[in-house]
Amino acid sequence: MTDPRRSPGHEHAVPTRLTFVGLAVLLALAGCTSTPPLAEPTVTLPDRFPGTPLEDAQAPSSDWRDYFRDARLVALIEQALAHNRDLRLAAARVREARALAQVAGAERGVPLDLGVALSSTRTPAGLTSSGRAQRSERWGLDVGLLNWEIDLWGRLARLEEAAAAQLAASEETQRAAQASLIAETANQYLLWLELGERLRLADAALEARRRTLELIERRRDVGLANDSELLAQRGALASLRAERAALIRQRDAVFSGLTLLVGQPVDALPGGALPQLPPIEAGLPSELLLRRPDLRAAEARLRAARANVEAARLAFLPRISLTAALGLASRQLGELIDVDSGAWNFNPVVRLPLFDDGRRAGNVDLAAARQVAAVAEYEKAIQQALREVAELLAARAAWLEQWQAHRAAEEAQRHRFTLAEARFAAGASSLLEVLDAQRELWTAESARVQAERARLATEIALYKALGGGAPR
Repeated sequence: MTDPRRSPGHEHAVPTRLTFVGLAVLLALAGCTSTPPLAEPTVTLPDRFPGTPLEDAQAPSSDWRDYFRDARLVALIEQALAHNRDLRLAAARVREARALAQVAGAERGVPLDLGVALSSTRTPAGLTSSGRAQRSERWGLDVGLLNWEIDLWGRLARLEEAAAAQLAASEETQRAAQASLIAETANQYLLWLELGERLRLADAALEARRRTLELIERRRDVGLANDSELLAQRGALASLRAERAALIRQRDAVFSGLTLLVGQPVDALPGGALPQLPPIEAGLPSELLLRRPDLRAAEARLRAARANVEAARLAFLPRISLTAALGLASRQLGELIDVDSGAWNFNPVVRLPLFDDGRRAGNVDLAAARQVAAVAEYEKAIQQALREVAELLAARAAWLEQWQAHRAAEEAQRHRFTLAEARFAAGASSLLEVLDAQRELWTAESARVQAERARLATEIALYKALGGGAPR
């Protein structure tokens, strides 16, 4: 009698019913994975930064070589980009993220293995029907895949997307580190030049005060100067020596800092005047912020968080995995390539999540919370960038005015010192007036150099804040 379960009319009845049951369970589970909608950023950019826009306003080039034109500074920056340890660490983080993205992408691929196997078995005589010990061997050669998950719902695709976004964030973080390194190297170089210029002015002032002290000593010897004038000049000379020593100490510290930034010994740096930088025009569009690497990194982390939320939601759906192999098998190695030695196995598995004590739901909540945090970090990054640019624009205007005022004060003090010397030579004023004018001139010269360096440092900070120095 024929078994009805093997008849043609009933051959696929049971699998069909199981398919419908699986679809029903799938739809039921899909309806249980609803979570709150993804949070969205709410920050909007203004049209332009403060300032009167120019008709032909040009955005600063992101290539730092177009902005820094001092040959020695360019050489220092190139050395720093090649040898700085923090930049090497950022590059290692990028390689790590790239490897993780490669691993995530490989999860969706079909893993194929080539296997060569030998199975040898001996059965003792007491366990065989013939009463004699038996030995059997099995040779196998196959190409197969092991536990490959078929990504029907896109869970693995979302995980790959998250890994790719994290890679993009790491790359932008590396660019941000490079921009910071360029700006810091330029600032330290400018500080070196400032201290060198102030040291030059101090040496000139010291020489002038030594000559003045010698003059006072000669005048006192003939009764034309008193001890008070002599002590005043000696005190002024000692104070200037102390300031000069402080400048040397600060300059040595700056040189050590440059050596650390560059990552290798730095040759002796020449002195000279502070370099000029291309001005950054007012009224530029605020969309320049979007080329900042820190904002791009925050945006990439937001994309990764969204993809992780979707992947956590899709974990509620059934997972279909497949194990299969196709190859050859025989009892003897010599028969392995016979026509009838072909072998295969096919083992699909469908896993339906039923109960995990809230683990999957917790993963969804965790991913959703991290996505909300990523949105907040992105909004905060934009707000901080807007505030930074606004403050730097205001500071630049203030430093420019302060630098111009110090230049005017220096010219006035130099003219006063010239007049005081002339009046003293004509006997129309005392030596104390000359000494006071000399001291005020040194103070004005030093303040002017400091203000000029601070103004240039603000320009560099503004250049960096607008995305300059970060390669694309």
